[in-house]
Amino acid sequence: MFTWVPMKIEVLYIDGCPNYRPAIDRLKAALQQEGLSTRISVIKVKDKADAKALKFWGPPTIRIHGIDIDFSARTFEGTGIACRYYSGGLPTEEMIRAALKEARER
Repeated sequence: MFTWVPMKIEVLYIDGCPNYRPAIDRLKAALQQEGLSTRISVIKVKDKADAKALKFWGPPTIRIHGIDIDFSARTFEGTGIACRYYSGGLPTEEMIRAALKEARER
């Protein structure tokens, strides 16, 4: 049974990022495991101006209600186009599920 939850979920990426599609797949799997159904917005960051405007500092970035799922990234002030480092290349399923839980509790 799936429950529709009106969450604003965004995946930000740049051309050539090998990890954004697998990150979307992992996000979808976490949503399914949590029994949630919601729309995912996929946003292409085209250049440094986009990165600055979107407060983007590297792909793949997943945000829920505008908040980065990576707790350690929430205080980072810079922007950029370089790939983000996640152990294993992708945000972990646990990281995604923790962020989903946090968003539901708000």
